[in-house]
Amino acid sequence: MNDGKQIEQVKLTLPAQAEYVDLVRLTLYGIASRIGFTYEEIEDMKVAVSEACNNSVLYAYNRHDGMVEIVFDIGEHELSLTVIDEGESFDANNKPNGVQGWHHKQLDEVQAGGLGFYLMQALMDEVEISSTAGQGTVVKMKKRKLFSGELL
Repeated sequence: MNDGKQIEQVKLTLPAQAEYVDLVRLTLYGIASRIGFTYEEIEDMKVAVSEACNNSVLYAYNRHDGMVEIVFDIGEHELSLTVIDEGESFDANNKPNGVQGWHHKQLDEVQAGGLGFYLMQALMDEVEISSTAGQGTVVKMKKRKLFSGELL
């Protein structure tokens, strides 16, 4: 997607239950393989999307019924993943160490509660988290393909 144009979109709406996270990972694998991501890039994306989904499963609905939507925006050379829940939100700017600044921190500088967000930022090219009280959380992540060591 070097011209910013989305080619296709795939949406999954699943119960916010741990057993459905594997379905998200399998879908991601199929889509990312078709685009031409390397095994390592796909594994990084699988960890990142799992962390985002697990946050919805574990925290958004306090282990009660709820749904999570995962949107795959598929481009020619990049993949954007959006994980959306309508459960309990959090204030990302008041999380320990501030979500926005974790990308450049060392692992030992991140407190235990923020490790998932740290991993997402470390493994993806872009991560944006928005959370509104009473409306849920949206995690947007993007990964671009590498070609000969350079981003497209």
